[in-house]
Amino acid sequence: MPKQKNSVMEYRNYYLPVDFPVLILSGEHWKISDIPSSRLHFHNCLEIGLCHSCSGTMKFYSEPMTFKAGDVTCIPRNIPHTTYSDKGTESRWSYIMFDPAELFRALLPASESGPDLSLFSYRNYRHILPRAEYPHIHYLTQSIIDEMEHTRPNYQSCVKGLLLALSIELNRIQEQANAPESTCGGPTSSSGPDAVHSIPENALVISPALDYIEDHYSSQFPIEVLADLCHMSLTHFRRVFHSIMQTSPLDYLNSTRIMKACNLLRSTEESILSISEMAGFASVSNFNRHFHAVIHMTPREYRNQMLFARQKEGTDIRHTILEFSGWMEPESDPL
Repeated sequence: MPKQKNSVMEYRNYYLPVDFPVLILSGEHWKISDIPSSRLHFHNCLEIGLCHSCSGTMKFYSEPMTFKAGDVTCIPRNIPHTTYSDKGTESRWSYIMFDPAELFRALLPASESGPDLSLFSYRNYRHILPRAEYPHIHYLTQSIIDEMEHTRPNYQSCVKGLLLALSIELNRIQEQANAPESTCGGPTSSSGPDAVHSIPENALVISPALDYIEDHYSSQFPIEVLADLCHMSLTHFRRVFHSIMQTSPLDYLNSTRIMKACNLLRSTEESILSISEMAGFASVSNFNRHFHAVIHMTPREYRNQMLFARQKEGTDIRHTILEFSGWMEPESDPL
């Protein structure tokens, strides 16, 4: 099914620590309302969800897919989607947000022939994995959530191992779903010699550009590179990008660099000069200017504020995502 006209998309950026790029979103706060949203959202990392109660619908550009308690969901970055519960219910979830490329960097050899644990490149995709059909996926996901919630000694090493096992199993499932003879559920692609070049129904047309920015933000490159990746003229690419992201490609690139810098300021003791270079800015003055424009404070002020916040008891960055609508209460749709 083609994308509906005038749909609104929301980009959600999750802050993943540099030293351990995994975030757990769990507890009684994480409930989804029964009001279908007119907005699709997508995010900057891989999302693994576990539905604990009730049932409902997950919608992409393609046909809606139903979920129930015990199902595990797998949503790669830059895949627009929305979720709502059955009428009169609020399904409760736990979510694992992580960056496989960073998390497994030291665990797997760099090889183009290795498994794609990022799960970005599949066309015939299994987004919903029922517990009855995939009990091992449910077990691994629940084990990761338990480790992240209880933070017992050496829990990070345990989570890395469990996430590696989970990612390999998901890769195997997606490889099977991606095989030409596969008849399993999820969006399907056309057959024939050109099928590998087809775009999945639930893919974002600017996804190649967003992936490139995420992977190469620290490098210098012209916007024409992004347009070429999306097979668009520069003018058309700028127009499409702005219609989806509500900002220009260059501003989005700089915002991504600032978000990466914020992560480094929070989690490392690197100098501000070093961080500006690591984030892809040509000079520290340029970095300071863009940082203040986005964050409304200097990098040093931001670092001091984050240090103070960590020292306060009860500070929990996991709950900041509640500012997004559609969880416990239906959003107010201005359209």
